[in-house]
Amino acid sequence: MTVYAAIAAMFGLMGFIVYWGSLDNPEIEQAEIELQSVEVIQVNTVENTVKLQVSLLVKNPGKKTFTVPIISYELYANGKHIGIGSYSTVDIAMPGRAIFSPGAEIPLKNFLDLARTEANSDVYQMIVDGDSIQYRVEGNITLETAWALIEKDFQSSLLFSSI
Repeated sequence: MTVYAAIAAMFGLMGFIVYWGSLDNPEIEQAEIELQSVEVIQVNTVENTVKLQVSLLVKNPGKKTFTVPIISYELYANGKHIGIGSYSTVDIAMPGRAIFSPGAEIPLKNFLDLARTEANSDVYQMIVDGDSIQYRVEGNITLETAWALIEKDFQSSLLFSSI
């Protein structure tokens, strides 16, 4: 009988730990992400490719500190899908990642390679020429604390003007 009581107490403790960890979720879900910039880094006229640097600004308006292991997104230019990108620090231990303390705003940057195709030829040329473009990003961000791991969908727009 004592063994069964010990097992029940262990399950009760495990349940309490899960409950305690979920108390952070509303604070973490307040995180905001927006498209900060899309910059042309390199144009390869031989292979008709362009390397873009996509900068996503992550904000923590809440009171709990978190890290960002993964951001997956799709990038659109003037309504046309131009690529899929991701920011990942999964292979870095949690203490080595960017820490989003309360009130922190940190831009996370990564690269996206865009190849010219028949479907995106007009948008590709506008990007290379530096014309005004309406960028839109849609994706999913994973937020992690010591106790919780949640995923949140996001979308953001940015008007790039060459003027």
